[in-house]
Amino acid sequence: MSSKLIIIRGNSGSGKSTVAKKLQHKLGYNTMLIPQDVVRREILRVKETDGNPSTELIRQIAIYGRDIGYNVIIEGILVNKRHKEMLESLIKEFSRSYVYYFDIPFEETLRRHQSKSADFGETEMREWWHEKNYLGVKDEVLIGESMNEDEITNMIFENVIFD
Repeated sequence: MSSKLIIIRGNSGSGKSTVAKKLQHKLGYNTMLIPQDVVRREILRVKETDGNPSTELIRQIAIYGRDIGYNVIIEGILVNKRHKEMLESLIKEFSRSYVYYFDIPFEETLRRHQSKSADFGETEMREWWHEKNYLGVKDEVLIGESMNEDEITNMIFENVIFD
């Protein structure tokens, strides 16, 4: 079985991390989850600036996952300015790729975020906000606010399994 790449992007508080974790569990073993925040903030402990090494490490981890036959989920804000080139190169490296963008209004992401305990609030979310930050690749799926986390997880799961 060939490895598949699943890219889940969106603004902070949109629900992408929760969906990515649920999707990894639903897909089962041999599925690798690469959360951008873990790579950048916890493994490398660098700020989200141009040229920071997290972009390259995400790429290398994804290639490793492919090479050992895992499906790979990359999740994060993954702003085009810093990550588009890397993501597009990974799409070419995998036999099949699925790209999802959580296109959720700021007010809804703030509401979702407030239901969780976190180290940041509205001020930081506004600073990190990127409106309509679509990757712009073929078959990119935009996910709106009408679907809940389980519906989104099931939709992505079915796309990946039945393709």
